[in-house]
Amino acid sequence: MAQSKAGVLLPSGKLTGVVSAPPSKSVMQRVLAIVLLRNLSVTLYRAGHSEDDAVVMAILRQVGFTLEEREPGVLMIVAPEQRRVLNSVDFGASGLAARMLIPILALSSDTISLNASPALQLRPMPFLTGTLPMLGVSVQSADGLLPAVISGPMQIESIKIDGSGSSQFLTGLLLAYAQSTLKNDLQIEVERLVSKPYIDLTLRIMEDFGLPFPKNEDYRTFRFEKSKALKAAPRQYTIEGDWSATSMWLVAGAIGGRVTVTGLDAFSEQADKKILQALMDAGASLSIEADRVSCAAAPLRAFQFDATDCPDLFPALAVLACYAKGTTVIEGLHRLVHKESNRALTIQSELTKMGADIRFQDQLMLVTGRQLTAADLVAHQDHRIAMMCAVAALGASGTSSLQGAESVRKSYPEFFDELLRLRS
Repeated sequence: MAQSKAGVLLPSGKLTGVVSAPPSKSVMQRVLAIVLLRNLSVTLYRAGHSEDDAVVMAILRQVGFTLEEREPGVLMIVAPEQRRVLNSVDFGASGLAARMLIPILALSSDTISLNASPALQLRPMPFLTGTLPMLGVSVQSADGLLPAVISGPMQIESIKIDGSGSSQFLTGLLLAYAQSTLKNDLQIEVERLVSKPYIDLTLRIMEDFGLPFPKNEDYRTFRFEKSKALKAAPRQYTIEGDWSATSMWLVAGAIGGRVTVTGLDAFSEQADKKILQALMDAGASLSIEADRVSCAAAPLRAFQFDATDCPDLFPALAVLACYAKGTTVIEGLHRLVHKESNRALTIQSELTKMGADIRFQDQLMLVTGRQLTAADLVAHQDHRIAMMCAVAALGASGTSSLQGAESVRKSYPEFFDELLRLRS
Protein backbone atom coordinates (compact mmCIF):
# COMPACT_ATOMS: atom_id res chain seq x y z
CA MET A 1 0.00 0.00 0.00
CA ALA A 2 1.14 3.54 -0.74
CA GLN A 3 2.20 5.64 2.25
CA SER A 4 2.35 9.29 3.19
CA LYS A 5 3.48 11.14 6.29
CA ALA A 6 -0.01 10.52 7.66
CA GLY A 7 0.38 6.76 7.21
CA VAL A 8 -0.82 4.12 4.74
CA LEU A 9 -3.06 5.59 2.04
CA LEU A 10 -6.53 4.05 1.73
CA PRO A 11 -8.19 5.17 -1.51
CA SER A 12 -11.86 4.44 -2.06
CA GLY A 13 -12.85 1.77 -4.55
CA LYS A 14 -14.22 -1.72 -5.02
CA LEU A 15 -12.69 -5.09 -4.18
CA THR A 16 -13.11 -7.90 -6.69
CA GLY A 17 -11.68 -11.39 -6.67
CA VAL A 18 -10.89 -14.44 -4.57
CA VAL A 19 -8.98 -14.47 -1.30
CA SER A 20 -8.01 -17.43 0.86
CA ALA A 21 -9.05 -17.06 4.49
CA PRO A 22 -6.02 -16.89 6.78
CA PRO A 23 -5.63 -19.73 9.28
CA SER A 24 -7.80 -19.30 12.35
CA LYS A 25 -5.62 -18.21 15.25
CA SER A 26 -8.36 -19.40 17.60
CA VAL A 27 -7.93 -22.91 16.22
CA MET A 28 -4.16 -22.69 15.76
CA GLN A 29 -3.50 -21.63 19.35
CA ARG A 30 -5.82 -24.28 20.78
CA VAL A 31 -4.08 -26.96 18.73
CA LEU A 32 -0.65 -25.77 19.87
CA ALA A 33 -1.85 -25.77 23.49
CA ILE A 34 -2.91 -29.41 23.15
CA VAL A 35 0.41 -30.26 21.48
CA LEU A 36 2.14 -28.75 24.52
CA LEU A 37 -0.20 -30.52 26.93
CA ARG A 38 0.08 -33.98 25.38
CA ASN A 39 3.70 -33.70 24.19
CA LEU A 40 2.66 -34.54 20.63
CA SER A 41 4.49 -34.70 17.33
CA VAL A 42 2.25 -33.53 14.50
CA THR A 43 2.33 -31.93 11.06
CA LEU A 44 0.04 -28.93 10.71
CA TYR A 45 -1.30 -27.85 7.33
CA ARG A 46 -2.42 -24.26 6.70
CA ALA A 47 -0.49 -23.40 9.85
CA GLY A 48 -0.74 -19.83 11.05
CA HIS A 49 2.19 -17.48 11.58
CA SER A 50 0.64 -14.40 13.11
CA GLU A 51 2.27 -12.73 16.11
CA ASP A 52 -0.25 -14.40 18.42
CA ASP A 53 0.53 -17.84 16.94
CA ALA A 54 4.25 -17.15 17.32
CA VAL A 55 3.79 -16.58 21.06
CA VAL A 56 2.66 -20.17 21.63
CA MET A 57 5.22 -21.58 19.18
CA ALA A 58 7.98 -19.83 21.16
CA ILE A 59 6.77 -21.52 24.36
CA LEU A 60 6.89 -24.91 22.63
CA ARG A 61 10.48 -24.24 21.60
CA GLN A 62 11.34 -23.20 25.16
CA VAL A 63 10.42 -26.63 26.51
CA GLY A 64 12.28 -28.46 23.75
CA PHE A 65 9.90 -28.93 20.80
CA THR A 66 11.36 -28.67 17.31
CA LEU A 67 9.26 -26.65 14.87
CA GLU A 68 10.15 -26.53 11.18
CA GLU A 69 8.24 -25.04 8.29
CA ARG A 70 8.99 -27.47 5.46
CA GLU A 71 7.05 -25.41 2.93
CA PRO A 72 4.71 -22.43 3.21
CA GLY A 73 1.85 -23.31 5.55
CA VAL A 74 3.21 -26.75 6.49
CA LEU A 75 4.61 -26.88 10.02
CA MET A 76 6.31 -29.99 11.38
CA ILE A 77 6.33 -30.20 15.19
CA VAL A 78 8.48 -32.82 16.90
CA ALA A 79 8.04 -33.42 20.62
CA PRO A 80 11.12 -33.67 22.87
CA GLU A 81 12.03 -36.93 24.59
CA GLN A 82 12.74 -34.93 27.72
CA ARG A 83 11.23 -31.51 28.24
CA ARG A 84 13.18 -28.56 29.55
CA VAL A 85 12.08 -26.68 32.65
CA LEU A 86 10.23 -23.42 32.09
CA ASN A 87 11.34 -20.53 34.26
CA SER A 88 9.60 -17.69 32.46
CA VAL A 89 7.05 -17.17 29.71
CA ASP A 90 6.24 -14.08 27.66
CA PHE A 91 2.69 -13.97 26.26
CA GLY A 92 3.36 -10.87 24.19
CA ALA A 93 0.03 -9.26 23.35
CA SER A 94 -1.94 -12.51 23.12
CA GLY A 95 -4.78 -12.57 25.63
CA LEU A 96 -5.90 -16.01 24.43
CA ALA A 97 -2.43 -17.50 24.96
CA ALA A 98 -2.25 -16.08 28.49
CA ARG A 99 -5.70 -17.10 29.67
CA MET A 100 -5.58 -20.53 28.04
CA LEU A 101 -2.01 -21.53 28.86
CA ILE A 102 -1.72 -20.33 32.46
CA PRO A 103 -3.83 -23.20 33.88
CA ILE A 104 -1.87 -25.64 31.72
CA LEU A 105 1.45 -24.24 32.95
CA ALA A 106 0.12 -24.38 36.51
CA LEU A 107 -0.05 -28.19 36.30
CA SER A 108 3.73 -28.13 36.77
CA SER A 109 5.40 -27.81 40.16
CA ASP A 110 7.85 -25.30 38.68
CA THR A 111 7.88 -21.63 39.61
CA ILE A 112 7.19 -19.68 36.42
CA SER A 113 7.35 -15.94 35.78
CA LEU A 114 4.58 -14.75 33.47
CA ASN A 115 5.29 -11.66 31.38
CA ALA A 116 3.34 -9.76 28.71
CA SER A 117 3.36 -6.67 26.54
CA PRO A 118 2.40 -3.35 28.15
CA ALA A 119 -1.02 -3.54 26.44
CA LEU A 120 -1.78 -7.00 27.79
CA GLN A 121 -0.62 -5.96 31.25
CA LEU A 122 -3.63 -3.62 31.35
CA ARG A 123 -6.15 -6.38 30.64
CA PRO A 124 -7.59 -7.91 33.84
CA MET A 125 -7.11 -11.60 34.57
CA PRO A 126 -9.06 -12.10 37.80
CA PHE A 127 -8.48 -15.85 37.84
CA LEU A 128 -4.88 -15.15 38.89
CA THR A 129 -6.00 -14.01 42.33
CA GLY A 130 -9.34 -15.85 42.40
CA THR A 131 -9.59 -19.33 40.89
CA LEU A 132 -5.96 -20.44 40.79
CA PRO A 133 -5.26 -19.95 44.54
CA MET A 134 -8.45 -21.93 45.25
CA LEU A 135 -6.87 -24.78 43.28
CA GLY A 136 -3.67 -24.70 45.30
CA VAL A 137 -1.56 -22.54 42.98
CA SER A 138 0.66 -19.93 44.61
CA VAL A 139 0.28 -16.66 42.71
CA GLN A 140 2.12 -13.37 43.00
CA SER A 141 0.22 -10.72 41.07
CA ALA A 142 -0.77 -7.11 41.52
CA ASP A 143 -4.57 -6.90 41.36
CA GLY A 144 -4.98 -9.85 39.01
CA LEU A 145 -2.77 -8.39 36.29
CA LEU A 146 0.33 -9.57 34.48
CA PRO A 147 3.24 -9.80 35.13
CA ALA A 148 2.83 -12.54 37.72
CA VAL A 149 4.62 -15.53 39.21
CA ILE A 150 2.92 -18.90 39.66
CA SER A 151 3.96 -22.08 41.48
CA GLY A 152 1.96 -25.31 41.10
CA PRO A 153 0.98 -27.97 40.84
CA MET A 154 -2.65 -27.08 40.38
CA GLN A 155 -5.04 -29.38 42.24
CA ILE A 156 -7.69 -30.82 39.95
CA GLU A 157 -10.99 -30.65 41.80
CA SER A 158 -14.56 -29.44 41.38
CA ILE A 159 -14.82 -25.68 41.27
CA LYS A 160 -17.11 -22.81 40.36
CA ILE A 161 -15.85 -19.95 38.18
CA ASP A 162 -17.17 -16.70 36.73
CA GLY A 163 -17.31 -16.79 32.92
CA SER A 164 -18.68 -13.29 32.36
CA GLY A 165 -15.42 -11.69 31.29
CA SER A 166 -14.05 -14.28 28.86
CA SER A 167 -14.38 -17.96 27.99
CA GLN A 168 -10.64 -18.32 27.39
CA PHE A 169 -9.67 -19.27 30.96
CA LEU A 170 -12.40 -21.94 30.92
CA THR A 171 -10.79 -23.32 27.75
CA GLY A 172 -7.49 -23.67 29.63
CA LEU A 173 -9.18 -25.36 32.58
CA LEU A 174 -11.03 -27.80 30.33
CA LEU A 175 -7.76 -28.78 28.66
CA ALA A 176 -5.89 -29.12 31.95
CA TYR A 177 -8.65 -31.19 33.56
CA ALA A 178 -8.96 -33.47 30.53
CA GLN A 179 -5.24 -34.26 30.56
CA SER A 180 -5.14 -35.03 34.29
CA THR A 181 -5.74 -38.39 35.92
CA LEU A 182 -9.03 -38.11 37.81
CA LYS A 183 -9.59 -40.17 40.94
CA ASN A 184 -13.21 -39.03 41.19
CA ASP A 185 -15.91 -37.50 39.06
CA LEU A 186 -15.67 -33.73 39.14
CA GLN A 187 -17.20 -30.70 37.57
CA ILE A 188 -16.51 -27.12 36.59
CA GLU A 189 -19.50 -24.90 37.27
CA VAL A 190 -19.62 -21.66 35.31
CA GLU A 191 -21.68 -18.59 36.04
CA ARG A 192 -22.66 -16.13 33.29
CA LEU A 193 -20.55 -17.71 30.55
CA VAL A 194 -19.93 -15.55 27.47
CA SER A 195 -18.62 -16.56 24.03
CA LYS A 196 -20.18 -20.02 24.23
CA PRO A 197 -19.33 -20.90 20.60
CA TYR A 198 -15.64 -20.69 21.52
CA ILE A 199 -16.21 -23.41 24.13
CA ASP A 200 -17.87 -25.52 21.43
CA LEU A 201 -14.72 -24.98 19.38
CA THR A 202 -12.53 -26.05 22.30
CA LEU A 203 -14.54 -29.22 22.89
CA ARG A 204 -14.44 -30.15 19.20
CA ILE A 205 -10.65 -29.77 19.02
CA MET A 206 -10.27 -31.74 22.27
CA GLU A 207 -12.19 -34.56 20.61
CA ASP A 208 -10.08 -34.27 17.44
CA PHE A 209 -6.92 -34.77 19.50
CA GLY A 210 -8.13 -37.65 21.64
CA LEU A 211 -8.68 -35.75 24.87
CA PRO A 212 -11.66 -36.91 26.91
CA PHE A 213 -14.12 -34.06 27.04
CA PRO A 214 -16.76 -33.35 29.64
CA LYS A 215 -20.51 -33.52 29.44
CA ASN A 216 -21.70 -30.01 28.70
CA GLU A 217 -24.82 -29.29 30.75
CA ASP A 218 -26.22 -26.14 29.17
CA TYR A 219 -22.88 -24.31 29.52
CA ARG A 220 -23.47 -24.11 33.28
CA THR A 221 -21.69 -27.32 34.30
CA PHE A 222 -18.93 -29.27 32.58
CA ARG A 223 -18.85 -32.73 34.13
CA PHE A 224 -15.80 -35.01 33.89
CA GLU A 225 -15.98 -38.74 34.67
CA LYS A 226 -13.17 -40.50 36.52
CA SER A 227 -13.03 -43.45 34.12
CA LYS A 228 -11.44 -42.08 31.02
CA ALA A 229 -8.54 -42.76 28.71
CA LEU A 230 -6.63 -40.69 26.21
CA LYS A 231 -7.20 -41.73 22.61
CA ALA A 232 -4.77 -41.62 19.72
CA ALA A 233 -3.98 -38.13 18.50
CA PRO A 234 -3.77 -37.25 14.79
CA ARG A 235 -0.35 -37.14 13.14
CA GLN A 236 -1.59 -34.55 10.68
CA TYR A 237 -4.07 -31.73 11.19
CA THR A 238 -5.38 -28.92 8.99
CA ILE A 239 -6.10 -25.51 10.53
CA GLU A 240 -9.41 -24.18 9.27
CA GLY A 241 -9.88 -20.69 7.86
CA ASP A 242 -10.56 -17.73 10.13
CA TRP A 243 -14.09 -16.33 10.20
CA SER A 244 -13.01 -13.20 12.07
CA ALA A 245 -10.84 -12.04 9.17
CA THR A 246 -13.37 -13.36 6.67
CA SER A 247 -15.96 -10.97 8.10
CA MET A 248 -13.89 -8.02 6.88
CA TRP A 249 -13.66 -9.34 3.31
CA LEU A 250 -17.37 -10.15 3.14
CA VAL A 251 -18.34 -6.69 4.39
CA ALA A 252 -15.97 -5.20 1.80
CA GLY A 253 -17.85 -7.15 -0.87
CA ALA A 254 -21.20 -6.02 0.50
CA ILE A 255 -20.38 -2.32 0.29
CA GLY A 256 -18.84 -2.50 -3.19
CA GLY A 257 -17.62 -5.14 -5.63
CA ARG A 258 -17.65 -8.91 -5.16
CA VAL A 259 -15.34 -10.92 -2.90
CA THR A 260 -15.09 -14.70 -2.59
CA VAL A 261 -13.37 -16.15 0.48
CA THR A 262 -12.09 -19.74 0.23
CA GLY A 263 -10.63 -22.15 2.78
CA LEU A 264 -13.62 -21.94 5.12
CA ASP A 265 -15.64 -24.54 7.00
CA ALA A 266 -19.33 -23.78 6.69
CA PHE A 267 -19.95 -26.04 9.71
CA SER A 268 -17.32 -24.38 11.90
CA GLU A 269 -17.96 -23.71 15.57
CA GLN A 270 -16.14 -20.37 15.32
CA ALA A 271 -18.36 -17.69 16.83
CA ASP A 272 -17.65 -15.17 14.08
CA LYS A 273 -19.35 -17.32 11.46
CA LYS A 274 -22.43 -15.38 12.59
CA ILE A 275 -21.33 -12.61 10.21
CA LEU A 276 -23.34 -14.53 7.60
CA GLN A 277 -26.55 -13.88 9.52
CA ALA A 278 -25.79 -10.17 9.81
CA LEU A 279 -25.07 -9.92 6.08
CA MET A 280 -28.29 -11.71 5.22
CA ASP A 281 -30.29 -9.48 7.56
CA ALA A 282 -28.67 -6.42 5.94
CA GLY A 283 -29.70 -7.59 2.46
CA ALA A 284 -26.23 -8.39 1.10
CA SER A 285 -25.94 -10.73 -1.89
CA LEU A 286 -24.51 -13.97 -0.48
CA SER A 287 -23.51 -17.30 -1.98
CA ILE A 288 -22.55 -19.96 0.57
CA GLU A 289 -20.83 -23.27 -0.19
CA ALA A 290 -19.17 -25.85 2.06
CA ASP A 291 -15.71 -24.29 1.77
CA ARG A 292 -16.27 -20.78 0.43
CA VAL A 293 -18.52 -17.75 0.65
CA SER A 294 -19.08 -14.97 -1.88
CA CYS A 295 -20.55 -11.57 -1.08
CA ALA A 296 -21.51 -8.92 -3.61
CA ALA A 297 -22.79 -5.37 -3.36
CA ALA A 298 -26.52 -4.81 -2.92
CA PRO A 299 -28.74 -2.13 -1.39
CA LEU A 300 -28.14 -2.53 2.35
CA ARG A 301 -30.71 -2.02 5.10
CA ALA A 302 -30.36 -1.57 8.86
CA PHE A 303 -30.34 -4.71 10.98
CA GLN A 304 -30.32 -5.88 14.60
CA PHE A 305 -27.57 -8.15 15.88
CA ASP A 306 -26.49 -9.57 19.25
CA ALA A 307 -22.68 -9.69 19.30
CA THR A 308 -22.36 -10.70 22.96
CA ASP A 309 -20.88 -14.09 22.05
CA CYS A 310 -18.88 -12.80 19.08
CA PRO A 311 -17.52 -9.37 20.10
CA ASP A 312 -14.69 -9.51 17.55
CA LEU A 313 -17.34 -8.93 14.88
CA PHE A 314 -18.12 -5.43 16.18
CA PRO A 315 -15.66 -3.59 13.87
CA ALA A 316 -16.96 -5.35 10.74
CA LEU A 317 -20.58 -4.94 11.85
CA ALA A 318 -20.07 -1.22 12.49
CA VAL A 319 -18.75 -0.70 8.96
CA LEU A 320 -21.62 -2.70 7.46
CA ALA A 321 -24.08 -0.58 9.45
CA CYS A 322 -22.49 2.66 8.23
CA TYR A 323 -23.42 1.74 4.67
CA ALA A 324 -26.92 0.44 5.49
CA LYS A 325 -30.06 2.59 5.23
CA GLY A 326 -31.61 3.24 8.62
CA THR A 327 -30.40 2.73 12.18
CA THR A 328 -28.70 -0.55 13.08
CA VAL A 329 -28.69 -1.85 16.65
CA ILE A 330 -25.75 -4.01 17.82
CA GLU A 331 -25.92 -5.54 21.29
CA GLY A 332 -23.02 -6.54 23.55
CA LEU A 333 -21.11 -3.29 24.00
CA HIS A 334 -19.72 -4.38 27.39
CA ARG A 335 -17.59 -7.05 25.70
CA LEU A 336 -15.41 -4.40 24.03
CA VAL A 337 -13.81 -2.68 27.01
CA HIS A 338 -10.83 -4.97 27.58
CA LYS A 339 -9.70 -5.72 24.03
CA GLU A 340 -6.46 -4.49 22.43
CA SER A 341 -8.12 -1.10 22.72
CA ASN A 342 -11.39 -0.06 24.27
CA ARG A 343 -13.09 -0.99 21.02
CA ALA A 344 -16.37 0.72 21.75
CA LEU A 345 -14.53 4.04 21.89
CA THR A 346 -12.04 3.37 19.09
CA ILE A 347 -14.76 2.18 16.70
CA GLN A 348 -16.76 5.32 17.44
CA SER A 349 -13.72 7.59 17.30
CA GLU A 350 -12.36 6.47 13.93
CA LEU A 351 -15.63 6.00 12.07
CA THR A 352 -16.96 9.32 13.39
CA LYS A 353 -13.93 11.00 11.81
CA MET A 354 -15.36 9.74 8.51
CA GLY A 355 -18.79 11.22 9.25
CA ALA A 356 -20.44 8.14 10.77
CA ASP A 357 -23.33 8.52 13.19
CA ILE A 358 -22.56 6.17 16.11
CA ARG A 359 -24.19 6.41 19.53
CA PHE A 360 -24.23 4.26 22.66
CA GLN A 361 -27.30 3.40 24.67
CA ASP A 362 -26.76 1.09 27.65
CA GLN A 363 -25.18 -2.04 26.10
CA LEU A 364 -26.21 -1.11 22.56
CA MET A 365 -24.29 0.48 19.69
CA LEU A 366 -26.62 2.46 17.42
CA VAL A 367 -25.32 3.19 13.91
CA THR A 368 -27.29 5.29 11.43
CA GLY A 369 -26.17 4.79 7.86
CA ARG A 370 -24.82 7.72 5.86
CA GLN A 371 -22.16 8.45 3.25
CA LEU A 372 -18.64 8.39 4.70
CA THR A 373 -15.84 10.74 3.72
CA ALA A 374 -12.08 10.34 3.78
CA ALA A 375 -10.21 11.04 7.03
CA ASP A 376 -6.86 10.57 8.75
CA LEU A 377 -7.36 7.42 10.83
CA VAL A 378 -5.45 5.74 13.67
CA ALA A 379 -5.38 2.01 14.49
CA HIS A 380 -4.81 2.46 18.25
CA GLN A 381 -2.41 -0.54 18.18
CA ASP A 382 -5.45 -2.74 17.51
CA HIS A 383 -5.36 -5.15 14.56
CA ARG A 384 -9.14 -5.24 14.14
CA ILE A 385 -9.44 -1.45 14.19
CA ALA A 386 -6.78 -1.26 11.46
CA MET A 387 -8.73 -3.68 9.27
CA MET A 388 -11.99 -1.86 10.04
CA CYS A 389 -10.55 1.47 8.88
CA ALA A 390 -9.27 -0.05 5.65
CA VAL A 391 -12.64 -1.56 4.78
CA ALA A 392 -14.61 1.53 5.80
CA ALA A 393 -12.41 3.66 3.52
CA LEU A 394 -13.41 1.59 0.46
CA GLY A 395 -16.84 3.21 0.26
CA ALA A 396 -15.84 6.67 1.44
CA SER A 397 -15.37 9.64 -0.86
CA GLY A 398 -11.69 10.54 -1.24
CA THR A 399 -8.50 8.94 0.05
CA SER A 400 -8.07 8.19 3.74
CA SER A 401 -4.84 7.49 5.60
CA LEU A 402 -4.10 5.11 8.44
CA GLN A 403 -1.43 5.26 11.12
CA GLY A 404 -0.57 1.95 12.77
CA ALA A 405 -1.41 -0.37 9.88
CA GLU A 406 1.37 -2.72 11.04
CA SER A 407 -0.83 -3.80 13.97
CA VAL A 408 -2.48 -6.37 11.65
CA ARG A 409 0.59 -8.56 12.19
CA LYS A 410 -1.04 -9.69 15.44
CA SER A 411 -3.59 -11.80 13.56
CA TYR A 412 -3.33 -11.31 9.77
CA PRO A 413 0.09 -10.18 8.48
CA GLU A 414 -0.96 -10.41 4.81
CA PHE A 415 -4.08 -8.29 5.14
CA PHE A 416 -2.89 -5.17 3.34
CA ASP A 417 -1.11 -7.21 0.63
CA GLU A 418 -4.40 -8.97 -0.08
CA LEU A 419 -6.31 -5.69 0.00
CA LEU A 420 -3.98 -4.24 -2.63
CA ARG A 421 -4.28 -7.35 -4.80
CA LEU A 422 -8.10 -7.37 -4.71
CA ARG A 423 -8.11 -3.70 -5.76
CA SER A 424 -6.03 -4.35 -8.86
